[in-house]
Amino acid sequence: MPELSVIVHGPNTQDHLTGLLDSLVAHPLPDTEIVVAAVGDWARRTAQRHTPHLQVLPLPDGTSDAAARTAGAARATGRWLHFVRAKDGVPPGSPRAVAERAAELPDTVDVLLVDHLRSTWRSSGLPSADGPLLARAGRTDLALDDSAHLLRLAPLLGTRVLRAGFWRAHEEALTTDDEPRAALAALLLAGRVACLPQIAHEDRRLRSASLPPLTAEQRYALVDRYESLLDLVRERPAVHTVLYEIMVRDCLRAFARGDMPEAVAREFFHRASVAALRRRPEGHPRPAGVEGIRRSLLEEGAYTKYRAFQRANRARRTMRSTVRTGRHRLADRVRDLQYRKALHRPVDPRLAVFAAYWNRGVACNPAAIAAKLAELAPHIHPVWVVTHRNVALLPPGTDHVVPGTRRYWEVLAAAKYLVNNVNFPNAVVKRPDAVHLQTHHGTPLKRMGLDQMPYPAAARGLDFAALLERVDKWDFSVSANSHTTRMWERAYPSRYVSLDYGYPRNDVYYTAGADDIRAIRARLGIPPGRRAVLYAPTHRDYEAGWTPRLDLAALADRLGEDTVLLVRGHYFYEGAASPLTGLRRSGRVVDVSSYDPVEELCLAADALVTDYSSIMFDYANLDRPIVVHADDWETYRTTRGVYFDLMAEAPGPVARTQEELTGILTTDAWRDEGAAKARAAFRRRFCEYDDGRAAERVVRRVFLGQDEASLPPVLPVEQRTPAPSPEEACPS
Repeated sequence: MPELSVIVHGPNTQDHLTGLLDSLVAHPLPDTEIVVAAVGDWARRTAQRHTPHLQVLPLPDGTSDAAARTAGAARATGRWLHFVRAKDGVPPGSPRAVAERAAELPDTVDVLLVDHLRSTWRSSGLPSADGPLLARAGRTDLALDDSAHLLRLAPLLGTRVLRAGFWRAHEEALTTDDEPRAALAALLLAGRVACLPQIAHEDRRLRSASLPPLTAEQRYALVDRYESLLDLVRERPAVHTVLYEIMVRDCLRAFARGDMPEAVAREFFHRASVAALRRRPEGHPRPAGVEGIRRSLLEEGAYTKYRAFQRANRARRTMRSTVRTGRHRLADRVRDLQYRKALHRPVDPRLAVFAAYWNRGVACNPAAIAAKLAELAPHIHPVWVVTHRNVALLPPGTDHVVPGTRRYWEVLAAAKYLVNNVNFPNAVVKRPDAVHLQTHHGTPLKRMGLDQMPYPAAARGLDFAALLERVDKWDFSVSANSHTTRMWERAYPSRYVSLDYGYPRNDVYYTAGADDIRAIRARLGIPPGRRAVLYAPTHRDYEAGWTPRLDLAALADRLGEDTVLLVRGHYFYEGAASPLTGLRRSGRVVDVSSYDPVEELCLAADALVTDYSSIMFDYANLDRPIVVHADDWETYRTTRGVYFDLMAEAPGPVARTQEELTGILTTDAWRDEGAAKARAAFRRRFCEYDDGRAAERVVRRVFLGQDEASLPPVLPVEQRTPAPSPEEACPS
């Protein structure tokens, strides 16, 4: 029998389970077993990658936390049980410390209390306030009636390691989805407890905006929690008094957050008032000062007076803040007044605002959606946001606004639909009747959003709090594959609905014909019968500008007269001096950095050479050869962070040097059987939802309000027919 069973339970929320299991299996212990009660397919697949180091108990989607804990405990064989939610963490080495401490304890001890770290989206590894309390308790086992202050420890079940016999004896009382209730009940029911002032748990708090809003009954359950727990300690005065203090504190904190609807707030206050008055220990004194006033008003049930007291406190704080920050600049006030005035007008259900790549023009997923919108919903008028310098590049007749102008703010205020592949400015207000559609502009290999925080080169200058305020305005988020969906949920946690429809910009890879490809290649000056290789590297956060990592002239010479090298620099370097100047060599090296749309370049190319750019995921839809040039993979992975090992899951051959790349492109290695096999696996994973009808699905769901069942189903990868290859379209 193992000394300790670590029971990991729940769904793989925002992919936190991956890191947790990696940590647990990195240092296996002979006297510790790991049981994973995996809720849902993603959690099951994540856990099964670590077999045989752990036991996997698959559970269906929707299984509650309490049910998953119970199922995991039923499978466990250890003398002690440590419950860890899949979203949380276990610091390296802590299972050994817990197992060793547990082995010392007699069967009279029911609960071993451990310390923990706290992590949120904005910070990680923060110490808890529990450490001093645990240290003061020492190593002697205790009765709770003699140490009631231990009830003030954070109510986390992950910081209570339970003796298996104790769990089974009180399983019914401890089986609840209200984790704080279970954590407190474990202490109240325990005969004796012991302490380990060592960190053995990481409490990872998810953003509230990424979780479903609480119902009225869930809010009232806070009062019910303490009412039921206080019933357990009627005859234990010391414990009753501390638990009562905790109840009043938690109720006042919940009320002070101000996120309850008015009717719910009144009822919550009433229930908390009744409980505070009925459960107050005889002769129990109120604290002095502001806190004493709050307690008095609560016990009186004086809801209106309490609200007035809150408003007075807020007014004082607001006045102090106003004095500190000073006045806004006049221009900002004028703009704000104009915008606020426009916000009071009705939303226009026939108006849609589109923007792409920080207002560069008509491009990417927004452009594909706008084109399909004109076909399926011509009554909705599109207006594009475009910078002044890019206005001249717009297609003729495109209605547009320039950022900062009066009409710009009026259109943003009035539009029913706001579509972007990045984000609109912080000042844009999310109106209740408006729909914000986030289309994104790539499948993530590199870390994005909140996942950039541990990487200083990637996080430099980013305001993550402001980012999340923008994310909270999204109603829909478009995704090309399930990998992307999961990473967006992790990097941008909020309540938006994921549209697993494919990227609209990729539709053309299934709808273009031979005539289209011939016309594109003619515009690019690619003669019939020539091989066209598109080289499209991404930018590096650790480099100030674009430094080509290939000697393009030498590469073109080695590839010979029959190959045209199309070179596209990343758009981040737009306007900078091009390092390609002077490299146009008899039409064999063509700088296409300014050519739009990029989808046409992909259609024209026989093969793609890239490094870590998301273009590889889009190009894979064409089922044409892809070669990865990864001369600085280790540096890129370390400085930027990545979601998976591209070297192990590349879409084709990988070259680490220019010589290796030349060797691949001058032999059949770029398109041989091995390359085709790697590409097929890559397409199955990352071209999951792209089938040529993504834009239609988005327009029908978002703009026409059709339900999921009426949308065109996504075709399996094997049943799709990509656009013809240049070799088929342009035979020599």
